[in-house]
Amino acid sequence: MVETIEKLVRAAVEEAQRAGELPEFEVADLGLERPADSSHGDWTSTVALRSAKLAHKAPRDIAAAIAKHLPEAPEVDHVEVAGPGFVNIYLSTAAGNEVFRTAREQGADFGRCNLGQGQKVQVEFVSANPVGPLHIGHGRWAALGDSLARVLEHAGYDVEREYYVNDHGNQMNTFGNSVSERYLQLADIMGSRGLDAHAAHEALIADWRAFVEDEADEHPDSHPYMDAFKAKLGADSYGGDYIIDLAAHFMEADGTRWVEADASERMLSFRERGYKLMLDDISQTCSDMRTSFDVWFSERSLYEKDASGTSAVDRAFTRLREQGYLYEKDGALWFRSTDFGDDKDRVLVKADGAYTYFASDVAYHWNKYERVDHVIDVWGADHHGYIARVRAATDALGYEGKFEVLLGQLVNLLRGGHPVKMSKRKGTMVPLRELLDEVGADATRFTLVSKSSNQMIDFDIEAAKRQDNSNPVYYVQYAHARICSILRRAAGVTAEEAAQLGMDEVASRAVPLDCDLSVLTDPTEAALARKLGEFGELVEGCARDRAPFRLTHYAQELAAAFHGFYTACQVLSSEGRPVDPALSQARLAACDATRRVLALTLSLIGVSAPERM
Repeated sequence: MVETIEKLVRAAVEEAQRAGELPEFEVADLGLERPADSSHGDWTSTVALRSAKLAHKAPRDIAAAIAKHLPEAPEVDHVEVAGPGFVNIYLSTAAGNEVFRTAREQGADFGRCNLGQGQKVQVEFVSANPVGPLHIGHGRWAALGDSLARVLEHAGYDVEREYYVNDHGNQMNTFGNSVSERYLQLADIMGSRGLDAHAAHEALIADWRAFVEDEADEHPDSHPYMDAFKAKLGADSYGGDYIIDLAAHFMEADGTRWVEADASERMLSFRERGYKLMLDDISQTCSDMRTSFDVWFSERSLYEKDASGTSAVDRAFTRLREQGYLYEKDGALWFRSTDFGDDKDRVLVKADGAYTYFASDVAYHWNKYERVDHVIDVWGADHHGYIARVRAATDALGYEGKFEVLLGQLVNLLRGGHPVKMSKRKGTMVPLRELLDEVGADATRFTLVSKSSNQMIDFDIEAAKRQDNSNPVYYVQYAHARICSILRRAAGVTAEEAAQLGMDEVASRAVPLDCDLSVLTDPTEAALARKLGEFGELVEGCARDRAPFRLTHYAQELAAAFHGFYTACQVLSSEGRPVDPALSQARLAACDATRRVLALTLSLIGVSAPERM
């Protein structure tokens, strides 16, 4: 429809110029948009305001000339000039209702656009260190990154989803040492108390719980093993209960054979095996969040030597050195990031020969651009200060303007309005898996993508579990289920039969595609059509602005428009309340179109559209 309106407005400008009522001028952008208030039309153009200086005329006079010469078309009912020079266009009933047929015809392709023009874009998200389970913050990155990828695909981009596995560096040894120390503690409990591995595991977990509950550390006698663990490893440790679970897993598998083994060998064994177990857990949790990745990229691979004896990191350094962006100072290797707007130069290799985390990122992002055209990294807000140096590196490598970062704010976890206590020091982060088990993937994803990434989210577990209209995801899903029920009744099939046939087939049995939509004249029917008509622009805007959160708002608005329509307009005949067959068919078509767009909207944020509730 927007293309049709644009042609009509351009034709009106040209005709007014031929008639001598407007001088010759060209405006590339007609400023077509949908007014927030439907009383101002279905479409409005600000071309008169945009061209006032070119035409040397008052915007309102330009608007009047355009309105006068707007060609007659079946799509347009009438046109008005408003305000300082808005051209407000009102669609005919037939044109407005046509969106019901279009949505039914196009189904899952409704609202697709070619904004991306096939550009290869990589979205890298979650990328949590493989040294612990995902928590709710990671869940937000999963919901945001995956939803953005889905929207970009619908807008014509070729999208690659990537998880960067940080499996190189000190955190891996910290992880291995933490598991190793817990393993030795299990062996000590087994030997000193005469317990088997299972009982020793329970004893160590009880010690950990006592430590967590002892917030002020006033009762050290209740958690001696946790204190000993911290005393030996200090801050260079992972203190969560999952570390105890991993140690117990290795004790069950290997017995005590690692107690007398070389400490380095023990740590390496537990590090590598534990890392694989954690990565499997992360992968499964992402899958349970309906989040998949095309690439799992290992940081270690950046340091592996090829046949020529060089690594990806070596090759990246060579390229930067050849361009004059590397220098040595105080025994360290530096990158001239200030040449690209960073506030200071950055170290790549320390004086002791250790590579910095930034060194990996330089080589990693070069690798990305060998595979894709544009990169979008989804990071936590605490990484804000890291953006400048990575952007400097990508610019230096020749990819200026192709690096983008979405920063996500934190999630406050609540239960019934009260904060859920979490402590990094105590190792009491709430695993995402526990949240999914209690709340479900639908409510989790809908809530975590419901706000702009630069806003904090309050996630109330009890609110997300409610089965009433106060819960946004329930409200939207109920609208979809209600429509499915209406269509089943119209088609004369049971829920079981519908499950076998599929709702699209049920809908085709309930109402033909070519039914007469001109009989839909109720204001709530027009409001529903208008809301459906906004979907294409919404998808384009969500993709352009990297804002999939708008889909959750739209889903609620569309559900509300449907509920308003269903309250005002009887769809099916009932005893003593007949409905004209042609009107019933048209309203069923409106119902089916709404069902399809609701399901599509939910699918773009990874939420299911249940047929029964």
